[in-house]
Amino acid sequence: MSATTRPEPAIAAQLIGFFRAGVAAAHPATVLPNRLPRDAPAGRTLVLGCGKAAAAMAEVAAATLAGPVSGCVVTRHGHGARGPTGAIDVIEASHPVPDARALAAGQRIRRLAEGVAPRDRVIFLVSGGGSALLCDPIAGVSLALKAAITDHLVRSGAPITAINLVRRHLSRVKGGRLAAAARAGDLHSFLISDVVGDDPAAIASGPSIAAPHDPDAALSVLAASGWRIDPALAAAMRAVPAAVVPDHPVHIVASNATALAASHAAATAAGWRVVRIGDDLTGEAREIGAAHAAIAVATAARNERVLLISGGELTVTVRDRSGGGGPALEYLAGMIAALPDDAPVSALAGDSDGIDGTMDNAGGWFDPALARRARPDVAAALAGNATHALFDRLGGLATTGPTGTNVNDIRLIAVTPR
Repeated sequence: MSATTRPEPAIAAQLIGFFRAGVAAAHPATVLPNRLPRDAPAGRTLVLGCGKAAAAMAEVAAATLAGPVSGCVVTRHGHGARGPTGAIDVIEASHPVPDARALAAGQRIRRLAEGVAPRDRVIFLVSGGGSALLCDPIAGVSLALKAAITDHLVRSGAPITAINLVRRHLSRVKGGRLAAAARAGDLHSFLISDVVGDDPAAIASGPSIAAPHDPDAALSVLAASGWRIDPALAAAMRAVPAAVVPDHPVHIVASNATALAASHAAATAAGWRVVRIGDDLTGEAREIGAAHAAIAVATAARNERVLLISGGELTVTVRDRSGGGGPALEYLAGMIAALPDDAPVSALAGDSDGIDGTMDNAGGWFDPALARRARPDVAAALAGNATHALFDRLGGLATTGPTGTNVNDIRLIAVTPR
Protein backbone atom coordinates (compact mmCIF):
# COMPACT_ATOMS: atom_id res chain seq x y z
CA MET A 1 0.00 0.00 0.00
CA SER A 2 1.19 3.49 -0.67
CA ALA A 3 -0.07 7.01 -0.34
CA THR A 4 -0.78 8.45 -3.73
CA THR A 5 1.10 11.74 -3.86
CA ARG A 6 3.79 12.01 -1.20
CA PRO A 7 5.88 9.76 1.07
CA GLU A 8 4.21 8.60 4.28
CA PRO A 9 5.61 9.89 7.54
CA ALA A 10 7.04 7.29 9.91
CA ILE A 11 3.83 6.77 11.91
CA ALA A 12 1.69 6.43 8.78
CA ALA A 13 4.13 3.87 7.39
CA GLN A 14 3.80 1.86 10.60
CA LEU A 15 0.01 1.98 10.40
CA ILE A 16 0.16 0.73 6.83
CA GLY A 17 2.33 -2.17 7.99
CA PHE A 18 -0.15 -3.10 10.71
CA PHE A 19 -3.01 -2.94 8.17
CA ARG A 20 -1.11 -5.20 5.79
CA ALA A 21 -0.48 -7.71 8.58
CA GLY A 22 -4.21 -7.93 9.21
CA VAL A 23 -5.03 -8.42 5.54
CA ALA A 24 -2.36 -11.11 5.09
CA ALA A 25 -3.63 -13.07 8.09
CA ALA A 26 -7.12 -13.28 6.56
CA HIS A 27 -6.04 -14.17 3.02
CA PRO A 28 -7.31 -17.50 1.60
CA ALA A 29 -3.74 -18.67 1.01
CA THR A 30 -3.18 -18.33 4.77
CA VAL A 31 -6.42 -19.69 6.18
CA LEU A 32 -7.90 -22.13 3.66
CA PRO A 33 -5.35 -24.84 2.71
CA ASN A 34 -5.50 -26.73 6.00
CA ARG A 35 -9.30 -26.59 6.18
CA LEU A 36 -10.19 -28.18 2.84
CA PRO A 37 -10.79 -31.96 2.64
CA ARG A 38 -7.75 -33.86 1.38
CA ASP A 39 -9.45 -37.12 0.40
CA ALA A 40 -11.06 -37.66 -3.00
CA PRO A 41 -14.82 -38.32 -3.21
CA ALA A 42 -16.30 -41.30 -5.02
CA GLY A 43 -17.31 -38.96 -7.85
CA ARG A 44 -16.05 -35.55 -8.84
CA THR A 45 -15.56 -32.39 -6.78
CA LEU A 46 -17.56 -29.34 -7.85
CA VAL A 47 -16.42 -25.94 -6.56
CA LEU A 48 -19.06 -23.20 -6.51
CA GLY A 49 -18.39 -19.78 -5.06
CA CYS A 50 -18.98 -16.08 -4.93
CA GLY A 51 -17.54 -12.96 -3.37
CA LYS A 52 -14.52 -10.69 -3.49
CA ALA A 53 -12.28 -13.47 -2.17
CA ALA A 54 -13.76 -16.15 -4.43
CA ALA A 55 -10.98 -16.15 -7.03
CA ALA A 56 -8.22 -16.40 -4.42
CA MET A 57 -10.19 -19.16 -2.68
CA ALA A 58 -10.53 -20.98 -6.02
CA GLU A 59 -6.76 -20.84 -6.50
CA VAL A 60 -6.29 -22.61 -3.15
CA ALA A 61 -9.01 -25.15 -3.96
CA ALA A 62 -7.46 -25.99 -7.33
CA ALA A 63 -4.07 -26.53 -5.70
CA THR A 64 -5.37 -28.52 -2.72
CA LEU A 65 -8.40 -30.66 -3.58
CA ALA A 66 -7.88 -34.25 -4.78
CA GLY A 67 -9.48 -35.99 -7.74
CA PRO A 68 -11.31 -34.40 -10.67
CA VAL A 69 -12.09 -30.80 -9.68
CA SER A 70 -14.15 -28.31 -11.69
CA GLY A 71 -16.63 -25.55 -11.08
CA CYS A 72 -17.28 -21.84 -11.29
CA VAL A 73 -16.96 -18.83 -9.01
CA VAL A 74 -17.91 -15.19 -9.49
CA THR A 75 -15.98 -12.22 -8.14
CA ARG A 76 -15.83 -8.48 -8.59
CA HIS A 77 -14.23 -6.90 -11.66
CA GLY A 78 -10.51 -6.60 -10.98
CA HIS A 79 -10.54 -9.22 -8.21
CA GLY A 80 -9.87 -12.17 -10.51
CA ALA A 81 -7.34 -14.94 -10.04
CA ARG A 82 -3.63 -14.13 -9.87
CA GLY A 83 -2.66 -17.80 -10.25
CA PRO A 84 -4.04 -20.99 -11.81
CA THR A 85 -7.55 -22.19 -10.93
CA GLY A 86 -7.50 -25.31 -13.11
CA ALA A 87 -10.99 -26.26 -14.31
CA ILE A 88 -12.63 -23.81 -11.89
CA ASP A 89 -13.82 -20.94 -14.05
CA VAL A 90 -13.68 -17.41 -12.64
CA ILE A 91 -16.26 -14.86 -13.80
CA GLU A 92 -15.84 -11.16 -12.98
CA ALA A 93 -18.97 -9.05 -12.53
CA SER A 94 -20.21 -5.75 -11.13
CA HIS A 95 -20.43 -4.86 -7.44
CA PRO A 96 -22.38 -3.57 -5.49
CA VAL A 97 -25.08 -3.35 -8.17
CA PRO A 98 -25.42 -6.56 -10.24
CA ASP A 99 -24.99 -6.54 -14.01
CA ALA A 100 -25.58 -8.99 -16.88
CA ARG A 101 -22.36 -10.88 -16.04
CA ALA A 102 -23.53 -11.34 -12.45
CA LEU A 103 -26.82 -12.70 -13.76
CA ALA A 104 -25.06 -15.08 -16.15
CA ALA A 105 -22.79 -16.25 -13.34
CA GLY A 106 -25.68 -16.81 -10.93
CA GLN A 107 -27.65 -18.81 -13.45
CA ARG A 108 -24.64 -20.88 -14.50
CA ILE A 109 -23.65 -21.68 -10.92
CA ARG A 110 -27.24 -22.71 -10.09
CA ARG A 111 -27.36 -25.03 -13.12
CA LEU A 112 -24.06 -26.61 -12.08
CA ALA A 113 -25.51 -27.27 -8.62
CA GLU A 114 -28.63 -28.82 -10.14
CA GLY A 115 -26.44 -31.22 -12.14
CA VAL A 116 -24.63 -32.72 -9.15
CA ALA A 117 -24.82 -36.50 -8.73
CA PRO A 118 -25.12 -38.27 -5.35
CA ARG A 119 -21.50 -39.51 -5.54
CA ASP A 120 -20.15 -35.99 -6.05
CA ARG A 121 -18.79 -33.54 -3.52
CA VAL A 122 -19.68 -29.84 -3.58
CA ILE A 123 -17.36 -27.26 -2.06
CA PHE A 124 -19.01 -23.85 -1.54
CA LEU A 125 -16.49 -20.99 -1.32
CA VAL A 126 -18.30 -17.91 -0.08
CA SER A 127 -17.09 -14.45 0.91
CA GLY A 128 -18.44 -10.95 1.29
CA GLY A 129 -19.62 -9.26 -1.86
CA GLY A 130 -21.35 -12.39 -3.09
CA SER A 131 -24.80 -10.94 -2.45
CA ALA A 132 -24.43 -8.69 -5.49
CA LEU A 133 -22.16 -10.91 -7.56
CA LEU A 134 -24.28 -14.09 -7.45
CA CYS A 135 -27.43 -12.82 -9.14
CA ASP A 136 -30.39 -15.04 -10.09
CA PRO A 137 -33.67 -13.21 -9.39
CA ILE A 138 -36.93 -14.95 -8.56
CA ALA A 139 -39.71 -15.21 -11.14
CA GLY A 140 -41.32 -11.84 -11.73
CA VAL A 141 -38.19 -9.83 -10.86
CA SER A 142 -35.98 -8.62 -13.71
CA LEU A 143 -32.27 -7.86 -13.53
CA ALA A 144 -33.11 -4.16 -13.99
CA LEU A 145 -35.50 -4.19 -11.02
CA LYS A 146 -33.06 -6.14 -8.85
CA ALA A 147 -30.27 -3.68 -9.73
CA ALA A 148 -32.50 -0.66 -9.03
CA ILE A 149 -33.55 -1.99 -5.63
CA THR A 150 -29.94 -2.80 -4.71
CA ASP A 151 -28.69 0.64 -5.76
CA HIS A 152 -31.47 2.32 -3.78
CA LEU A 153 -30.75 0.33 -0.62
CA VAL A 154 -26.98 0.83 -0.81
CA ARG A 155 -27.36 4.60 -1.18
CA SER A 156 -29.98 4.80 1.55
CA GLY A 157 -27.46 3.97 4.26
CA ALA A 158 -29.43 0.88 5.31
CA PRO A 159 -27.44 -1.64 7.38
CA ILE A 160 -25.97 -4.45 5.32
CA THR A 161 -28.03 -6.99 7.27
CA ALA A 162 -31.21 -5.26 6.13
CA ILE A 163 -29.97 -5.00 2.54
CA ASN A 164 -29.12 -8.70 2.48
CA LEU A 165 -32.49 -9.62 3.95
CA VAL A 166 -34.10 -8.07 0.89
CA ARG A 167 -31.57 -9.60 -1.51
CA ARG A 168 -32.21 -13.05 -0.04
CA HIS A 169 -35.93 -12.82 -0.71
CA LEU A 170 -35.38 -11.69 -4.30
CA SER A 171 -33.05 -14.57 -5.19
CA ARG A 172 -33.19 -18.14 -6.45
CA VAL A 173 -29.73 -18.90 -5.04
CA LYS A 174 -29.43 -17.03 -1.73
CA GLY A 175 -30.82 -18.06 1.64
CA GLY A 176 -29.58 -21.63 1.13
CA ARG A 177 -31.23 -22.12 -2.24
CA LEU A 178 -27.94 -22.88 -4.02
CA ALA A 179 -27.22 -25.75 -1.62
CA ALA A 180 -30.84 -26.89 -1.89
CA ALA A 181 -30.38 -27.19 -5.65
CA ALA A 182 -27.51 -29.65 -5.18
CA ARG A 183 -28.28 -33.33 -4.61
CA ALA A 184 -24.80 -34.34 -3.49
CA GLY A 185 -24.43 -36.25 -0.27
CA ASP A 186 -21.18 -34.50 0.58
CA LEU A 187 -21.54 -30.72 0.85
CA HIS A 188 -19.03 -28.40 2.54
CA SER A 189 -19.19 -24.64 3.04
CA PHE A 190 -16.06 -22.56 3.58
CA LEU A 191 -16.75 -18.93 4.43
CA ILE A 192 -14.70 -15.76 4.81
CA SER A 193 -16.85 -13.46 6.90
CA ASP A 194 -17.35 -9.77 6.27
CA VAL A 195 -20.37 -9.43 8.56
CA VAL A 196 -20.49 -8.31 12.16
CA GLY A 197 -21.27 -11.32 14.32
CA ASP A 198 -20.11 -13.81 11.66
CA ASP A 199 -23.58 -15.29 11.08
CA PRO A 200 -23.02 -17.80 8.23
CA ALA A 201 -26.47 -17.08 6.80
CA ALA A 202 -25.58 -13.39 6.47
CA ILE A 203 -22.27 -13.83 4.60
CA ALA A 204 -23.08 -13.12 0.93
CA SER A 205 -26.71 -13.71 1.94
CA GLY A 206 -25.92 -17.37 2.59
CA PRO A 207 -26.21 -19.20 -0.75
CA SER A 208 -25.41 -22.49 0.99
CA ILE A 209 -26.83 -21.73 4.45
CA ALA A 210 -30.41 -21.99 5.68
CA ALA A 211 -31.79 -18.61 6.76
CA PRO A 212 -34.99 -17.29 8.33
CA HIS A 213 -37.66 -16.90 5.66
CA ASP A 214 -39.81 -13.80 6.17
CA PRO A 215 -40.89 -12.00 2.99
CA ASP A 216 -42.96 -9.49 4.96
CA ALA A 217 -39.90 -8.44 6.96
CA ALA A 218 -38.01 -7.90 3.70
CA LEU A 219 -40.89 -5.84 2.33
CA SER A 220 -40.89 -3.76 5.52
CA VAL A 221 -37.19 -2.97 5.01
CA LEU A 222 -37.94 -1.83 1.47
CA ALA A 223 -40.84 0.34 2.61
CA ALA A 224 -38.80 1.90 5.43
CA SER A 225 -36.05 2.81 2.94
CA GLY A 226 -38.53 4.81 0.86
CA TRP A 227 -39.01 2.30 -1.97
CA ARG A 228 -42.54 2.24 -3.37
CA ILE A 229 -43.60 -1.39 -3.28
CA ASP A 230 -45.51 -2.63 -6.29
CA PRO A 231 -48.15 -5.28 -5.46
CA ALA A 232 -46.65 -7.57 -8.11
CA LEU A 233 -43.27 -7.43 -6.39
CA ALA A 234 -44.81 -8.24 -3.01
CA ALA A 235 -46.70 -11.18 -4.54
CA ALA A 236 -43.55 -12.50 -6.22
CA MET A 237 -41.58 -12.39 -2.98
CA ARG A 238 -44.35 -14.08 -0.99
CA ALA A 239 -44.72 -16.84 -3.60
CA VAL A 240 -41.21 -18.24 -3.00
CA PRO A 241 -41.09 -20.92 -0.26
CA ALA A 242 -38.30 -21.30 2.25
CA ALA A 243 -35.34 -23.36 1.07
CA VAL A 244 -34.77 -26.88 2.38
CA VAL A 245 -31.01 -26.98 2.88
CA PRO A 246 -29.12 -30.25 3.44
CA ASP A 247 -27.25 -30.34 6.73
CA HIS A 248 -23.52 -30.13 6.09
CA PRO A 249 -20.27 -28.87 7.68
CA VAL A 250 -19.88 -25.08 7.69
CA HIS A 251 -16.45 -23.57 8.32
CA ILE A 252 -15.72 -19.87 8.89
CA VAL A 253 -12.04 -19.76 7.99
CA ALA A 254 -11.41 -16.02 8.47
CA SER A 255 -13.22 -13.01 9.85
CA ASN A 256 -12.60 -9.45 10.98
CA ALA A 257 -11.33 -10.89 14.28
CA THR A 258 -8.60 -12.73 12.33
CA ALA A 259 -7.34 -9.48 10.82
CA LEU A 260 -7.61 -7.41 14.00
CA ALA A 261 -5.68 -10.01 16.00
CA ALA A 262 -2.84 -9.92 13.46
CA SER A 263 -2.76 -6.10 13.38
CA HIS A 264 -2.77 -6.10 17.19
CA ALA A 265 0.15 -8.56 17.32
CA ALA A 266 2.16 -6.59 14.77
CA ALA A 267 1.67 -3.35 16.71
CA THR A 268 2.59 -4.97 20.01
CA ALA A 269 5.75 -6.37 18.46
CA ALA A 270 6.60 -2.85 17.29
CA GLY A 271 6.36 -1.53 20.85
CA TRP A 272 2.88 -0.02 20.90
CA ARG A 273 0.47 -0.38 23.78
CA VAL A 274 -2.70 -1.50 22.02
CA VAL A 275 -6.23 -0.71 23.14
CA ARG A 276 -9.19 -2.26 21.31
CA ILE A 277 -12.09 0.21 21.14
CA GLY A 278 -14.63 -1.95 19.34
CA ASP A 279 -14.22 -5.09 17.25
CA ASP A 280 -17.76 -5.21 15.85
CA LEU A 281 -18.79 -1.60 15.27
CA THR A 282 -21.62 -0.57 12.99
CA GLY A 283 -23.24 2.79 12.28
CA GLU A 284 -22.73 5.98 10.29
CA ALA A 285 -19.03 6.27 9.48
CA ARG A 286 -18.65 10.01 10.15
CA GLU A 287 -20.38 9.68 13.52
CA ILE A 288 -18.17 6.82 14.65
CA GLY A 289 -15.17 8.86 13.49
CA ALA A 290 -16.22 11.79 15.68
CA ALA A 291 -16.74 9.46 18.65
CA HIS A 292 -13.29 7.96 18.14
CA ALA A 293 -11.77 11.43 17.96
CA ALA A 294 -13.05 12.03 21.47
CA ILE A 295 -11.49 8.76 22.65
CA ALA A 296 -8.19 9.75 21.02
CA VAL A 297 -8.22 13.19 22.69
CA ALA A 298 -8.89 11.60 26.09
CA THR A 299 -6.05 9.15 25.47
CA ALA A 300 -3.70 11.96 24.44
CA ALA A 301 -4.35 13.71 27.76
CA ARG A 302 -2.49 10.85 29.46
CA ASN A 303 0.57 11.57 27.30
CA GLU A 304 1.12 7.95 26.33
CA ARG A 305 2.05 6.15 23.13
CA VAL A 306 -1.06 4.13 22.36
CA LEU A 307 -2.56 2.46 19.31
CA LEU A 308 -6.36 2.31 19.25
CA ILE A 309 -7.73 -0.49 17.06
CA SER A 310 -11.28 -1.09 15.90
CA GLY A 311 -13.14 -3.17 13.34
CA GLY A 312 -16.63 -3.89 12.06
CA GLU A 313 -18.55 -2.41 9.17
CA LEU A 314 -19.61 1.21 8.93
CA THR A 315 -22.06 2.75 6.49
CA VAL A 316 -22.48 5.97 4.55
CA THR A 317 -25.74 7.71 3.79
CA VAL A 318 -25.24 9.11 0.29
CA ARG A 319 -26.47 12.70 0.14
CA ASP A 320 -24.74 13.64 -3.12
CA ARG A 321 -24.49 10.95 -5.80
CA SER A 322 -21.76 12.90 -7.60
CA GLY A 323 -19.40 12.72 -4.63
CA GLY A 324 -16.82 10.02 -3.98
CA GLY A 325 -15.51 8.34 -0.90
CA GLY A 326 -16.53 5.33 1.12
CA PRO A 327 -16.92 4.52 4.81
CA ALA A 328 -13.18 4.55 5.57
CA LEU A 329 -12.66 8.09 4.29
CA GLU A 330 -15.90 9.38 5.83
CA TYR A 331 -14.75 7.91 9.16
CA LEU A 332 -11.39 9.68 8.89
CA ALA A 333 -13.04 12.94 7.83
CA GLY A 334 -15.39 12.69 10.80
CA MET A 335 -12.36 12.28 13.05
CA ILE A 336 -10.55 15.27 11.56
CA ALA A 337 -13.64 17.48 11.94
CA ALA A 338 -13.82 16.62 15.65
CA LEU A 339 -10.11 16.81 16.54
CA PRO A 340 -8.47 19.99 17.86
CA ASP A 341 -5.64 21.47 15.80
CA ASP A 342 -2.93 20.37 18.21
CA ALA A 343 -4.06 16.75 18.71
CA PRO A 344 -1.07 14.36 18.49
CA VAL A 345 -3.18 11.87 16.54
CA SER A 346 -2.59 9.95 13.32
CA ALA A 347 -4.99 7.40 11.87
CA LEU A 348 -5.51 4.93 9.08
CA ALA A 349 -8.79 3.29 8.06
CA GLY A 350 -9.14 0.80 5.26
CA ASP A 351 -11.38 -1.92 3.93
CA SER A 352 -9.60 -5.26 3.92
CA ASP A 353 -10.79 -6.02 0.37
CA GLY A 354 -8.85 -3.03 -0.96
CA ILE A 355 -11.94 -1.07 -2.01
CA ASP A 356 -13.47 1.74 0.05
CA GLY A 357 -17.01 2.11 -1.24
CA THR A 358 -16.91 2.29 -5.03
CA MET A 359 -13.52 3.95 -5.52
CA ASP A 360 -10.13 2.35 -6.18
CA ASN A 361 -8.54 3.05 -2.80
CA ALA A 362 -8.61 0.81 0.28
CA GLY A 363 -9.08 3.84 2.50
CA GLY A 364 -6.85 6.62 3.72
CA TRP A 365 -4.73 8.06 6.48
CA PHE A 366 -3.82 11.31 8.15
CA ASP A 367 -1.19 12.63 10.49
CA PRO A 368 -1.45 15.90 12.47
CA ALA A 369 -0.05 17.95 9.57
CA LEU A 370 -2.44 16.48 7.00
CA ALA A 371 -5.36 16.91 9.42
CA ARG A 372 -4.56 20.62 9.79
CA ARG A 373 -4.50 21.07 6.01
CA ALA A 374 -7.76 19.16 5.61
CA ARG A 375 -9.71 20.92 8.37
CA PRO A 376 -10.84 24.02 6.37
CA ASP A 377 -12.45 21.78 3.72
CA VAL A 378 -13.58 18.76 5.69
CA ALA A 379 -17.13 19.96 6.42
CA ALA A 380 -17.82 20.60 2.74
CA ALA A 381 -16.33 17.24 1.81
CA LEU A 382 -18.63 15.46 4.25
CA ALA A 383 -21.67 17.43 3.11
CA GLY A 384 -21.07 16.38 -0.49
CA ASN A 385 -19.79 12.85 0.18
CA ALA A 386 -16.63 14.09 -1.54
CA THR A 387 -13.99 12.78 0.86
CA HIS A 388 -12.13 10.95 -1.91
CA ALA A 389 -11.28 14.19 -3.69
CA LEU A 390 -10.16 15.78 -0.41
CA PHE A 391 -7.81 12.97 0.60
CA ASP A 392 -6.55 12.59 -2.97
CA ARG A 393 -5.63 16.28 -3.12
CA LEU A 394 -3.82 16.10 0.21
CA GLY A 395 -1.99 12.84 -0.49
CA GLY A 396 -3.92 10.87 2.10
CA LEU A 397 -5.32 8.03 0.01
CA ALA A 398 -4.14 4.51 0.79
CA THR A 399 -4.20 2.17 -2.19
CA THR A 400 -3.60 -1.59 -2.21
CA GLY A 401 -5.53 -2.83 -5.20
CA PRO A 402 -7.75 -5.89 -4.67
CA THR A 403 -6.35 -7.91 -1.78
CA GLY A 404 -7.93 -11.32 -2.37
CA THR A 405 -9.83 -11.30 0.90
CA ASN A 406 -12.75 -9.45 2.49
CA VAL A 407 -13.15 -9.31 6.27
CA ASN A 408 -14.42 -5.77 6.75
CA ASP A 409 -12.64 -2.71 8.04
CA ILE A 410 -9.40 -2.25 9.95
CA ARG A 411 -9.09 1.10 11.72
CA LEU A 412 -5.93 2.22 13.53
CA ILE A 413 -5.44 5.41 15.57
CA ALA A 414 -1.94 6.30 16.79
CA VAL A 415 -1.76 8.63 19.79
CA THR A 416 1.74 9.85 20.59
CA PRO A 417 3.19 11.84 23.50
CA ARG A 418 3.30 15.57 22.88
